[in-house]
Amino acid sequence: MSNKPNVERARRRRDNVAPPPVRRALLVVVSAPSGGGKTTLCERLLKACPAMTYSVSCTTRPPRPGERNGRDYHFLAPEEFARRLRRGEFLEHAVVHGHHYGTLRAPVWRALRAGRDVLMDIDVQGAAQIRRAARHAPRNDLLRRGFVDIFVAPPSLRVLKSRLTARKADSPAVIARRLRNARRELRRWKEYSFLVINDRLETAFMQLKAIVEAAHCRVENQSVGKRGRP
Repeated sequence: MSNKPNVERARRRRDNVAPPPVRRALLVVVSAPSGGGKTTLCERLLKACPAMTYSVSCTTRPPRPGERNGRDYHFLAPEEFARRLRRGEFLEHAVVHGHHYGTLRAPVWRALRAGRDVLMDIDVQGAAQIRRAARHAPRNDLLRRGFVDIFVAPPSLRVLKSRLTARKADSPAVIARRLRNARRELRRWKEYSFLVINDRLETAFMQLKAIVEAAHCRVENQSVGKRGRP
């Protein structure tokens, strides 16, 4: 008796079982007013997610005590920033507190193509630029598929003022300017997909991490190909 029907059924079962999905990379954009705690939260997220890479922004402002060129920011002269801007090297750019900031396009795309999550700590202006680009990108574009935007807000402006004063990094005039900018930025939280209130650092961090984990579980961030390759 031939076992051909059994072999055929086994083949069909094998062919109908899809290979495991491949997780695609995320572009995680985090914004907050100055003093909102996003730097601390982003540092903790990077430690908790070893496969995630941090996008180092460029800026024309001078380094603060303890900051290192290439680690915290790429500190550029205004003329160099302008040259890079003319050459179209920035994925986004904005003027914040009187200084130019921008994200270099090439390192972000290299990381995404390599399957690595990218974390960006940028202001509301830059986030809006990337959000528009993601919405208008083709359906399967890395930017559109992996874009996740999160706004981190303080529990109140009173708490924010207390944090800015406690860090003793700015003059009263600079703190007043930062608070004015914060009021404008806080009005834009509804532009984001996710909101984290940074009242207690541990709770805020757990929420931030949960958002990233949930974003990876979205169906559109899964891909199935031959032998599980995208």
